[in-house]
Amino acid sequence: MLVKKKMLLLLAGTCFSVFNQTAQADGLADLKAALTRLPGQTPMKAVVEAKTWSRQGEGKDAEEQNGQASISIDDSPRGLQLLYSKDLLTRLETEERAKEKDPKAKTPTIAAIREVNSSELRPLVSAVGNLSRILEKAIFKSEKTDATYNGKPARLLSFEIPVEKLSEKDRKYVKKFEGSLDVWIGPDGIPLASRMHQAISGRAFVVISFETKNEEELVYGVSGDRLVVTRKESKNSGSGAGEKGEMRVIKTLQVQS
Repeated sequence: MLVKKKMLLLLAGTCFSVFNQTAQADGLADLKAALTRLPGQTPMKAVVEAKTWSRQGEGKDAEEQNGQASISIDDSPRGLQLLYSKDLLTRLETEERAKEKDPKAKTPTIAAIREVNSSELRPLVSAVGNLSRILEKAIFKSEKTDATYNGKPARLLSFEIPVEKLSEKDRKYVKKFEGSLDVWIGPDGIPLASRMHQAISGRAFVVISFETKNEEELVYGVSGDRLVVTRKESKNSGSGAGEKGEMRVIKTLQVQS
């Protein structure tokens, strides 16, 4: 009788474990299914603004710089078109001339405009591809079904980012790597937000030790059949070879009707 009870308990535990794993996998399946429903073919016009802040060095020798730039975009069957205002172009010209006269001159607009070029904008106006590629290498860890986002019910999917995300060349110098990804999804599986964290330390050229930390927080929205990023905040810090630096970039996207 005792043996039979133990077998029943073992069987019940096994069934619960299988049920729990299946329940956890539902959120990931819902997310992937939602991404396939958003092919991103709807034409869209939007305004994208980038605000940047950077600091190089420490103490009284630290150099800080703030920048801001905004552009209009039009993504249609013709392709992705970027529109730079005359004011923005004038500011860029002024900074370029100042840089020619003084190599140490600050160029905040030039720094900000790098954040709104075509390669940086594509993941904002059509976010499915970038998120799908990250999920391909991410290792699913858990699902929290009673989470909230902005006060609304959500499911929280947690992943581990393996070191294989880095290129083979970069991995040669890495001694320690930690990576994680959290994705909040709604009842329909559509992503609401995501947060990715990476910490890397290693040694390059035998004598140069380095450490870097990267954090990225995205807020998603839907425009037609597009998944878009309405807000992206990136924080990067690093030290090595006696140097230390930090950078923060906030991008916002406003869809135009």
